Amino acid sequence: MSTFSFASATLREWLGYLERMHPTAIEMGLERIRCVQAELGLEPSFSIISVAGTNGKGSTCMMLEAILSHAGYRVGCYTSPHLLRYNERVRINQGEAGDDELCEAFRAVESARMNSGVSLTYFEFGTLAAMYLFSQAEVEIAILEVGLGGRLDAVNVFDTDCAVLTSVDFDHMDYLGNTREQIGFEKAGIFRSGKAAICSEPDLPVSVRRHAQSIGANLTHIGEHFGYSTAPQSWSYWWNGESRHALPYPTLRGACQLKNASACLAALDSLKDTFPVTLSDIRHGLLEVVWPGRFQVLPGRPVTVLDVAHNPGAARAFAASLDSMEHYPRTYAVFAMLRDKDIAGVVREVRSRVDVWLVSGIDAPRGATVDEVAAQVAQALQIAESGAGDASEVAVHTIRKFRNPSEAYAYACEQAARNDRICVFGSFHTVAEVLKNMVERR
Repeated sequence: MSTFSFASATLREWLGYLERMHPTAIEMGLERIRCVQAELGLEPSFSIISVAGTNGKGSTCMMLEAILSHAGYRVGCYTSPHLLRYNERVRINQGEAGDDELCEAFRAVESARMNSGVSLTYFEFGTLAAMYLFSQAEVEIAILEVGLGGRLDAVNVFDTDCAVLTSVDFDHMDYLGNTREQIGFEKAGIFRSGKAAICSEPDLPVSVRRHAQSIGANLTHIGEHFGYSTAPQSWSYWWNGESRHALPYPTLRGACQLKNASACLAALDSLKDTFPVTLSDIRHGLLEVVWPGRFQVLPGRPVTVLDVAHNPGAARAFAASLDSMEHYPRTYAVFAMLRDKDIAGVVREVRSRVDVWLVSGIDAPRGATVDEVAAQVAQALQIAESGAGDASEVAVHTIRKFRNPSEAYAYACEQAARNDRICVFGSFHTVAEVLKNMVERR
């Protein structure tokens, strides 16, 4: 590491350096990042919206960014992970940060880190770099997606003006706990005294309410203080007795997106004295928002659906969205996951919508091998079907193995009829590889 020349390193070299810098990919805690933040003198003068949750964080961030940008504000947006380029993580005025800008920010953070004498994880380093760029760009408001949990996540080193909690479900249990009460408490750690805490999780854990009350956060819960109703061509949103009607459905597809959109509007209502937006801003933002890999339906036949669903909660929402589509004679699943995820749990949520499982491994440190994925798929289907009755009632599933998601997707395209459906899901890595292959073939 001592021979690394950060004065002239390219973005690719920087990212390789960051991946090697810290002994572990994840290390919870704020002490180290606070040391480097202080050395940088990084005290944001702009407002912050922090977004936590098991699922729905990214979509909520992108809707907030689209609406606030249309209203004319200078907006920074920090999300993770990325699909094709690291630059996707840091957006200023809806444009990705350039390589040179990111390298400049990395140099500033590295200098401060060396002076502090501490080590940072990849995500901690990236979080400080993003906030450095937002300060340099003099944004008026930044939207920050929490990486893992909330209380001990790097994003939480910065005080928020509005916290959004989108969902509480099971993921990252090794770090957050094995119950929804424990997980909810960790995620509620982004709440701040006297500030709005917008919660769009319908079944809110008691721990979240207790924490909000104990610190004096202004808890605002879906179904109690805000919510939505639907109509065939539009939807309506309500907040504390006030309503907005005839809103267009978001361009982000999926059964969960109105819940996310409602959380977005509740957050904006909580900040309306500082960042007012018009009904026109909301309508344009909902219609213009783009977020690849989140129930993304590609044009053409057979239909291809891309979704980064990688835990049972996300898979449940993915399955509901698949149910909302038209009927398809046959559905092919291009499926690969990380080893430390609940592979069987994801399969159980989606199994009744899939006819053919095309499984592969993921070429990443945490990636499951193709044999591990295939075994989990077979086990989940057997367990899920054991209560279906006698053998004649059990559906027949096909499982085929491939070296990587791209090969699995190519096979699906060859085999699927025009009116069939191909679903690519299970991990950011799975969707990213298929997307990258599509881009390279153009």
